[in-house]
Parts: sequence; C-alpha cells; structure tokens
Amino acid sequence: MPTSPQSASASGSYLLGGDLHINRLGYGTMQLTGPGVWGEPADPDGAVRVLRRAVDLGINFIDSADAYGPFTADQLVKKALHPYGEDVVIASKVGQVRTGPGGWVPVGRPEYLRQQVELNLRHLGLERIDLLQLHRVDPKVPLADQVGELAALQKEGKIRHIGLSQVTVDVLEEARNTAEIVSVQNLFNLADRSAESVLDYAAENNIAFIPWFPLATGALAGPQSPLSELAKNRNLTPSQLALAWLLHRSPALLPIPGTSSVAHLEENVAATGVALTDEEFTAIAAA
Repeated sequence: MPTSPQSASASGSYLLGGDLHINRLGYGTMQLTGPGVWGEPADPDGAVRVLRRAVDLGINFIDSADAYGPFTADQLVKKALHPYGEDVVIASKVGQVRTGPGGWVPVGRPEYLRQQVELNLRHLGLERIDLLQLHRVDPKVPLADQVGELAALQKEGKIRHIGLSQVTVDVLEEARNTAEIVSVQNLFNLADRSAESVLDYAAENNIAFIPWFPLATGALAGPQSPLSELAKNRNLTPSQLALAWLLHRSPALLPIPGTSSVAHLEENVAATGVALTDEEFTAIAAA
C-alpha cells in the first residue's frame, strides 16, 4: 500500500469562500474527545500529537465544533497548533447543546449562537473564525434569524465565512437569501449517498461540500468492509479506497476523516496519492 505522502496537497486544492486556499483532504476533530463525544480523551497528549502530525502532513483545514466535548476539541486544537500557521484554516460549528454523552439538541436562538461563537473564539485563541458553520438548523427558530445572527457576527469581523450542516437543497437556498453560504457539511460516504442532490447543488454553486463520517464511522475501513477485496487488489486499505472515491467523486468534496491515531492519520493522508480510473470508480460505487 502507498506510504503517506509528504503533503496532503496531493489531494488537490479548493478555494473556500473565494479567498482561502485549502488542501481538499482535511481533518475532523470529533474523535479527539471521550466516549459519546463527551469530555477529555483517554490520551490528551496523543491527541495533540495527531493534530501536529496532521499539519506536518500538509493538512491545512481543521474542522471542529463547540459541541465536541463540549469545547474539548477546540481547546486541544489551540494547545496543539496555536499560534496557527498562515495557511491553516480553522472551521468550527455552533448550534447544538450537549445533554450528556451521545446527547445532542439543536438550539438556534440568536443570543445562544452569539454566546457560543464568543466562546469558540476564546477556546480556539482566535479573533476571527475562518469558517463558522450552523451545526444544526433549529426548527423552533426562523432560519433567517439563525443565519442572520451569524451574518451580524460576520459584519463585526468575528466570522470570516458562514457554512451550514445537515441541510436540504431547499434550506440551503433559503439560507442564501440571508447570507453568503460557502460550505455545507452533510452526512455522505460510499454507504450513504442520500445527500447527492445537495452535493450536486453545492458543486454547481461554488459551495464546498464537507462530508461528515466519510468512512461511515469505520464501517468502510474495517476488515468486514465491502471494499476489502477491491482494496486488496490495489494493495490499498479499504479506508484509502473509500477516501480516494470521495476525492474522485467531485472537486467540491472536502473529506475530513477523523482519528485519534497517528498511524490511521498517515494511512488516510496516503489516500491522496491514489488515482482511480472511471472504471474503478464505478466498481467501488457498486461494491
């Protein structure tokens, strides 16, 4: 199987929001927390090593959220990477309350979103967040009020760009009436392609599509993966094949596989050096 390349730049680049050049393979921080995405990880020093190794490997797009821990992932990002390199883009999310391990409740009241953005700035050690995403749309609050508060924070210089998470095309279009939306982060992987219409809409409108759970929480990476035989034939791991498929699917796709292991991180980055033919792409999708 391929060894990790010197830089994740092999994944190609994407111009986020018209002014942020990022390598397409990023890193998601959710797995740097405790069980149920709650509390500290078992090995905080190991989490710091993973983050620093990610940047060493050319990953310059780090995706976090206030709800991861809560605040645990943000604080680890700051500990590992602050002061941030000029090319490092930090994304975070607000809009969910944690009720305990595994508990998530959308809250989109404008005053709450503002509070959480301020806390994100403090915990990340930033004066402005490069990409702030509405983690979930709160059905109890008008969408224009939720996105409008983020737009107000953007005008104040606390947010550079605004994104959404887990939305439909209709919601995305409605949000664009209130603010410029540069990214959408939906569940998408080989095992769950239900958001393909959102991906296609995003690609057509110069909006980045950030697939969460790109490896289906490990189901595509383990020994029982449906990709095992195809991966073996290419001398790859199943996770490398799954990530290569995503990178091939659309230039607007920015996978952010997360891991708490340096070895798995290096394995994921090595996927950026895998080129697929159209025939292989189709065969992987069929698997």
